[in-house]
Amino acid sequence: MSTSQSRPLLAAASVACLLALTACASGPAGSPAPTSTTVPSDQRLEAVHPAPPQGRVIGTGTVIDKGGDVQLCLGAVMESYPPQCQGLPVDGWTWEGVDGSETSGDVTWGTYAVYGTYDGERYTITDPPIMLALYDPIRPEDPSGGVDGTTSAADLTRIQDDVAARLGSSALTASSDRGYVWVQVIWDDGSIQDTADAEFGDDVVFVTSALREID
Repeated sequence: MSTSQSRPLLAAASVACLLALTACASGPAGSPAPTSTTVPSDQRLEAVHPAPPQGRVIGTGTVIDKGGDVQLCLGAVMESYPPQCQGLPVDGWTWEGVDGSETSGDVTWGTYAVYGTYDGERYTITDPPIMLALYDPIRPEDPSGGVDGTTSAADLTRIQDDVAARLGSSALTASSDRGYVWVQVIWDDGSIQDTADAEFGDDVVFVTSALREID
């Protein structure tokens, strides 16, 4: 069985804000995984600040342009008309030559694969976007290697809530499935994953990035 939580993103919602605090879990070998209290406070998830990617990245989601204020929604989008989200601020966007958009009032939006650079706060367009309906992404590698985890459902729920609450707006989604906690963030250079391993044990939490490096 799988449970999941998702939120819009970036400083307030998100990329999420889910729930709870401190967790402990059974590691893959059946021994208790370390809790967050075993790690110094300045080395815990909430204190991690990944270094931005060096080159271009690609992100997929809804682009919303409200009167010239453009955002890339990597997380959940509110089901309103027009849609809304709290996404990454986008620089350099143009609708010229871009198909697949819809407009209502001063809001124009569409779903795209968007090439750009990310400085940790803003997304700068580097190449023309691709309509999401025409984009054929590379299937991401399964970090579990196809092997199910052995952490109990109760421990997974506690860890999922703990991780989501402490990552706050950096977390786009948090879910429990196949014996693991799966967390997607805007971007991780590996430091969030390393910290999760230190806190909860190896192969308990898997962290993935919504933005993917392409060069």
